[in-house]
Amino acid sequence: MAARPGSNAPPPIIVKKVIVQASDGHHGGAWKVAYADFVTAMMAFFLLLWLLGSTDEAQRKGLADYFTPTLVKLKEQSAGSDGLMGGASITDPDNYPHRASQTGTQALTIPRDASGGAREGASQINRMRERLEQRVAANERLRKLMRQVRMVDTTTGVRIDLVDDADFSMFSLGTTVLTSDARALLGAIADTVSPETGLITIRGHTDALPWRPGVSANNWSLSAGRAEATRQSLLRDGIGERRFRRIEGVADREPLITDDPQDPRNRRMSILLSK
Repeated sequence: MAARPGSNAPPPIIVKKVIVQASDGHHGGAWKVAYADFVTAMMAFFLLLWLLGSTDEAQRKGLADYFTPTLVKLKEQSAGSDGLMGGASITDPDNYPHRASQTGTQALTIPRDASGGAREGASQINRMRERLEQRVAANERLRKLMRQVRMVDTTTGVRIDLVDDADFSMFSLGTTVLTSDARALLGAIADTVSPETGLITIRGHTDALPWRPGVSANNWSLSAGRAEATRQSLLRDGIGERRFRRIEGVADREPLITDDPQDPRNRRMSILLSK
């Protein structure tokens, strides 16, 4: 109401009330964060399933070996090194130490009928095995000596172990002189390695049998000398001199049979063809 003319009364005060209703804003957006976490977790899960389905057994074993570098020595007596020419399934039991004396395996759950592309290391070792088997097929004596050969695909390359036993020895006792059977076997190994690329490392191993009193030789010089004798034999069989990376002698410090350092199987030559 307007003031009357000539009146001193103040004009009325009009108060306008505006009521704003609060909104939850779709829960303040917190659901978006939770949903993003859920989607990320599902993506990682399906990526894992895809990886398991798109790789083969040899690839998965290579990945397992890559992430266990501190178990190299243990693996020499475990899954992947036993049997004729070595090699084992990823589902084979291992002999790694477990807490509270538990046993374990390397098993993974994989989709049925899963397949994957060939891995370079796996195809190389298969190639070499086939070549070696063809090389010795016509020689009965060499075929029998194949039980001394173990071929293993490692993270650094393909390793060929030539292992002694009670009935076979690469060298005459206590010397660096190759036996006739060993020279024939190394000839077959040379034919197997020659077409492949990569440098060669030769490592000599001995057992822990004590030397006779008064003998000045020792297992260090013996293992290194046998590695050099093996290199010389491979040279004569056609391996180029530039192919050799180094030779090593480790004496009896890396036994194959850890429970019995004097076991003849601890005497062996390891020929590593690097990747």
